[in-house]
Amino acid sequence: MRLIGKRIEKDRSGHVTVRPEDDEDMWHLYNLIQQGDRIRAAGIRRVQNVSATGSVDSKRIRLHLTLAVNRVNWSPSAAPGAESGTTAGAPNTAATATATVEVSGRVAEENPHVKLGAFHTLEIEVNKDVRIEKDAGGWDSVALGRVEESCVPGRGAEVAAIVCGEGSATFCLLSEHMTVVLQRLDVPIPRKISTTSSAHEKGLTRFYSSLYTSFLRHVPYSAPSLRAIVIASPGWVRDAVFDYIMAEASRTSNKPLLAARNKFIKVHVNSPHVHSLVEALKSPEIATQMKETKFAREGMMLDKFFKMLASDEMRAWYGPDHVALAADRGAIGTLLISDELFRASEAAQRKKFVEIVEDVKQKGGEVLIFSSMHESGQQLNQLTGIAAILTFPLDVEVVEAEEREAKEEERRKVEENGMAE
Repeated sequence: MRLIGKRIEKDRSGHVTVRPEDDEDMWHLYNLIQQGDRIRAAGIRRVQNVSATGSVDSKRIRLHLTLAVNRVNWSPSAAPGAESGTTAGAPNTAATATATVEVSGRVAEENPHVKLGAFHTLEIEVNKDVRIEKDAGGWDSVALGRVEESCVPGRGAEVAAIVCGEGSATFCLLSEHMTVVLQRLDVPIPRKISTTSSAHEKGLTRFYSSLYTSFLRHVPYSAPSLRAIVIASPGWVRDAVFDYIMAEASRTSNKPLLAARNKFIKVHVNSPHVHSLVEALKSPEIATQMKETKFAREGMMLDKFFKMLASDEMRAWYGPDHVALAADRGAIGTLLISDELFRASEAAQRKKFVEIVEDVKQKGGEVLIFSSMHESGQQLNQLTGIAAILTFPLDVEVVEAEEREAKEEERRKVEENGMAE
């Protein structure tokens, strides 16, 4: 995403203008735009003109509108298997956006074609500028951090994955905030028996050929940001797939693909379905290579939390109230929090979670904001969306008892002061 303009006041009001370029940018916008913000972007509106004779002329025009946001909707990428627009044999390295963000609200600035206060829905367009205005306090540390992170040059997909079985393959791209399923491929392969061995071999050849064509179309293997190409499968399929890809690259003299040979990692998984990606990313072969990526770090820390919850529960707390108590005591070493919590419709709820994040950072703790578009973020959402690994053990019941005593003491003091007056 490109940062076009930015002006933030001391009270954290102000505006930011950005230009989204791909699906991940759309996801950032969905997380940045909140109810009560004002959005200015290009849109299309149907306008009716009534002539002096009473005839009605209706036409669609493009115009820029400013809306007071009432609702924000996210629609993920187009159905897997949709053509990407690139030719077979050419790597798909261009960033495209198939996800959409729709912003609904009332028109907040006068327009020659639209009345002030009229209700409208804007669909954010790729490569078109979007201006986001927030009132005092709106540009908190989490929102500003997302703007800075999304506008880092050279950002892109870090891992491509093919999860395959005999006759089936799922192509995915993984970036810091998203797992995008690009295509699901299914090619029927007759069973291998003595009378139909040739039919089986022909079916395999069709499968490998289709897989290779899809690979060239969807996997940006020559992109500098791509760290690994994972081929995961049960049994021997991953080896056969890798050998076929390399053989075809040699036969067609595809030098960029041959140069990317060292990016390939073959991993065993128990199932040829896309949910096996979580299992694949935890494998030692990938963990060593991916340890610096954001989503790999999140996955490892979530695993650590669950293991600690089973073995040392006084150092593994979850739930908004309990995590807030641990933060008050400066006990959080690592905070795990889902970006879904920052999309709360109530400003007070969002402010509560932002304060926890800022408190943990100020006290030297690590904060990991999980994307709910990753499997690890979805797992965290099932666990209230917030969890913490503590630096020292705390008993929940003891801490809650101390809180109740402190509140009771405060209440008594207020009553005594009231009686004294």
